[in-house]
Amino acid sequence: MLSLLHIENIALIDAADISFGPGFNVLTGETGAGKSIIIDSISAVMGERISRDLIRTGEKSALVTAIFRDLPDLPWFRETGIGPDENGELIISRKIQADGKNVCRVAGVPCTVVQLKALGSQLIDIHGQHDGQQLMDEACHLGYLDSFGLLGPEAEAYRAEFEKLADLRRQISSLQMNEAEKARRIDSLQYQIAELERASLRDGEEEELEERRNILRSADKLMAAVEGAYGAVFGDEDRDGASGLLAEAEGSLSRVADFSSDLTQLTASLADLRYAVEDVAERLRDLRDSFDFSPQELDEVESRLDQLHRLKKKYGGSVKEMLDYLERSREELDQIEMADDTILKLKQKHKVVVQEVRKLAEALSRTRQKAAESLKARIEGELRQLDMPKVRFETEFSPKPGKLGLDETGMDEVRFLMSANVGENLKPIAKVASGGELSRIMLALKNVLAENDSIMTLIFDEVDTGVSGRAAGKVAEKMSRLSQNCQVLCVTHLAQIAAMSDSHYSVQKAERDGRTYTNVLTLDREGRKMELARLTGGAHTSAAILEGAEELLREAEAYKDQARLF
Repeated sequence: MLSLLHIENIALIDAADISFGPGFNVLTGETGAGKSIIIDSISAVMGERISRDLIRTGEKSALVTAIFRDLPDLPWFRETGIGPDENGELIISRKIQADGKNVCRVAGVPCTVVQLKALGSQLIDIHGQHDGQQLMDEACHLGYLDSFGLLGPEAEAYRAEFEKLADLRRQISSLQMNEAEKARRIDSLQYQIAELERASLRDGEEEELEERRNILRSADKLMAAVEGAYGAVFGDEDRDGASGLLAEAEGSLSRVADFSSDLTQLTASLADLRYAVEDVAERLRDLRDSFDFSPQELDEVESRLDQLHRLKKKYGGSVKEMLDYLERSREELDQIEMADDTILKLKQKHKVVVQEVRKLAEALSRTRQKAAESLKARIEGELRQLDMPKVRFETEFSPKPGKLGLDETGMDEVRFLMSANVGENLKPIAKVASGGELSRIMLALKNVLAENDSIMTLIFDEVDTGVSGRAAGKVAEKMSRLSQNCQVLCVTHLAQIAAMSDSHYSVQKAERDGRTYTNVLTLDREGRKMELARLTGGAHTSAAILEGAEELLREAEAYKDQARLF
């Protein structure tokens, strides 16, 4: 459960620490006091998107830290290897900076916002006022039904098979074309293939040609340099080369080499130098004799490079890319020429996969219809407890439109219908539910769905809109019963709901030094009575209103005492 929430520099909150307890926690306060800021802060530390505008004016960053205790072994812990400390506490923090950057940590380990959101979805479920709008959106109803029926694995198995079918349809569509288009494409491919094949492309050829062109363009300079080096090493008619000079030095020393070991070693060294120089001279001579430069070869190299340059403009930035293009063109031409046979085979396979997909869709539909019957009984039971004893709830199934009658979700169009009053026909929820009825239906649905969740903390942000009187008391009782199995946090304006809480927090706005601040106070029993009186009577607090608040508290305490016995 959420044990502690620490907030710094979020909107009107300068700094606040809120210690939440187990069971039913309620936050109340005047409109605009900052109750939604607390929910936004929880959303932020759970990885939800948050605007930089929430950073308190004049501050460079905001920080939210949450401490959780008594957590189960969540999948996120097993996947990441990060989990609660030795005391069983999990500390999560998110720092939001004015430049848009976020610094997120779980148990001291840095993580991304995406990772934080994945963890948050396993820790807390937040239900806001917009959830009622989702209930009116019939596109959401199938998801609610699958969630209630625990149909995720079955729906995923169907979706995987449907994707195979969709892939086959894409392949068939890509191969189908009219005869004129087919003829044009064949002509284009045949021309391109012929042009590239005539070019006799070879990977690496362009680099070799460029190197040869550089040599040919500098032929005279190369010849002069090699000839000069050969003359200096081997000699010519006008001079002795290095080889001859070394031979002369060796011969001079060899005549006296027997006089000392030093002279013998020097003579041997001169001999080694002469052999090395003679080897260089031979290599220079071979290189000189191998030179075969002609203007005609340079023209041929230039012409070939120009041809490659023109082809690169059409088929790729290098010879390798052009060869790859050639291979792809050959494959495409083969596919087009064999398209009729391929399409026939794909269509035959398509029929088989359609049968398998339809079989899975029908099985999924049957399971959904069974789940819908259970959902009907559960929702109607929940709504009877929420002071809607005459309500009827149904799940309407209709086939998917289109020739195939299937999509990635299956074969069912699903929508919820209801009748809130005796004698009224079942109609779509959006057409018959009032605001208060919508809130109670959403609460009932969330309560039913929560039974299949391992989430330990549920947050209701003013979901009691449009509820009053006896219905408000029923909603309060429902939330109290729900909090027996998980921690519940609720933002409310209703005294009946606030009276039922186990922990009550008052969110108050004040001014200090020309700035507005939001404070969160934990109320004792007397403070709760005063707050209930404010919720009931507004600014005017009479003895009768205070007595009414006391009566609400006593009734709530009696109800909870009785509920604990069962």
